[in-house]
Amino acid sequence: GGGFGGKETRSVFAACACAVASQKLNAPVRLSLRRDVDMSTSGARHPFVAKYTAAARPSADGGAPKLAVLDVQLYSNGGAFLDLSGPVMDRALLHVDNVYHWPSFRARGVVCKTHTPPNTAFRGFGGPQGMLVTEAIMGHLATALGVDGDVLREANLYADGATVPFGQKLDGKVGNGGSGGEWRVPRAWAELSAEAEVAKRRAEVDAFNQEHKWRKRGLARLPTKYGINFTAKFMNQGGALVHLYTDGTILVTHGGTEMGQGLHTKVAQVAARAFGVSLSAVHIAETATDKVANSQPTAASASTDLYCMATLDACRQILHRLAPLRKESPDASLAELAFKAFFARIDLSAHGFFAIDTHRCGFDWDAKPGAHADGTPDNTTRGFPFNYFTQGVGCCEVEIDVLTGDHSVRRADLLVDLGSSINPALDIGQVEGAFTQGMGWTTTEDLVWGGNEHAWVKPAGRLLNSGPGGYKLPSFNDTPAALNVRLMSGADNPVAVHSSKAVGEPPFFLGAAVFFAIRDAVAAARADHLGAEGGGTAHFDFYSPATSERIRMACGDRFAAAAGGAADFEPKSFY
Repeated sequence: GGGFGGKETRSVFAACACAVASQKLNAPVRLSLRRDVDMSTSGARHPFVAKYTAAARPSADGGAPKLAVLDVQLYSNGGAFLDLSGPVMDRALLHVDNVYHWPSFRARGVVCKTHTPPNTAFRGFGGPQGMLVTEAIMGHLATALGVDGDVLREANLYADGATVPFGQKLDGKVGNGGSGGEWRVPRAWAELSAEAEVAKRRAEVDAFNQEHKWRKRGLARLPTKYGINFTAKFMNQGGALVHLYTDGTILVTHGGTEMGQGLHTKVAQVAARAFGVSLSAVHIAETATDKVANSQPTAASASTDLYCMATLDACRQILHRLAPLRKESPDASLAELAFKAFFARIDLSAHGFFAIDTHRCGFDWDAKPGAHADGTPDNTTRGFPFNYFTQGVGCCEVEIDVLTGDHSVRRADLLVDLGSSINPALDIGQVEGAFTQGMGWTTTEDLVWGGNEHAWVKPAGRLLNSGPGGYKLPSFNDTPAALNVRLMSGADNPVAVHSSKAVGEPPFFLGAAVFFAIRDAVAAARADHLGAEGGGTAHFDFYSPATSERIRMACGDRFAAAAGGAADFEPKSFY
């Protein structure tokens, strides 16, 4: 379920064309684009390139190295027009630290204008691109330091109470506007390590790789934190309209759009819980601006937080009006109370409204940062972008065929902190779907545009694989042989409805664990075929997505060399 961002703004050109024709003909007009036209016209998610300087300090006592510096510049392909490329870059910059403490940190972003259609919103909205860069940097540092990547990651996770580069604290002090909520990634890392038997499987993967030359396995763990809010402050608001009828049924209209993600179901659950009735007594009317005006896009994973809280506000208004009658008739049903209230001329309708606390949303990029006593920038003076963070850890094991570049996902384990879930079945489905999309983003889904890297595609800027024949989505064969998803227990979130957390976008990045597991398997192949003296154990570039072509050529064996692929050959996409 969900629309995943692609039509948040890119419906405009089709709607405008219909409006012009409708005005001219004075008749309804419907435009249905062919898939190839849609893909070639409406843009896609933003490709990113990063240039970075990173450093870590080896431990004098033999312990894990500690991160010291990250200076990173992000470049995104915005296409021919700006669209949402600015806020996409904003979110990438706000996530490029991922979950690690960098004592010295600087991140800058540049949106590049190119000759492709404007790229636009997609699930994650720049956050996954920023975190993918971070994890690639962590792998590069681990290789340079000669330590295991997981050891480096675990030793440098933010501690509880730590401050992220833009000034928010990772603690549970909700009275503090700078709090990003309780920090649970270290707990999730430890719990998943035990549940997924990471140490045992790492040994099994290494043993398999010792015994097999042309098939290799890889294992990777990835942590994530994803900030919840629209980064544009004014958008963090929502409304709802609730009617209580004299038969005890409830009608709710809210400003969010149901597109298969289960928003209506969660809103109905909140209303049913507020009035103490069964879910069957609640009906959700389809979204309409004559019922709830001035609504925001159903995006940023924020709709449950906004519209469930707005619904709860409306329900509480009605319950407050019913309180005197409830006191007179404590055992009366909701229908009986509503009936009495009607004849007592008590209003049984209410408009609810909810806005994120002004101290917990809104980061002013134009404001100059303050200064700490030591002279370093104090970004808290610019505001706080997020209400809280949804967090999680994923672990994936893959097997690759060195000769063909094919890969299969043997097992995936996901642990996600969703607070106290309103509907675990819906949320687990969202985690599974987000993981699958993230996996596709970093493995099979490669756009081929005409340009220097693909000179045979004419004219430059034309999309070659503009349909399912050439653009490969994850399919049955890509599904993990074993997929284990668990929501973290004993977790809460006092700043969201019923202590829940947003789920739509945060698990998407966990799908990139497949990419890094593939990279781990490729590294094993390179060590076999190139040897240490041939650079087989050195750092190597490995671009996302990990298509069969990239996997095959990166393995560095004699057949790849005979095909013209040097050890550092890297097939590139159009950027």
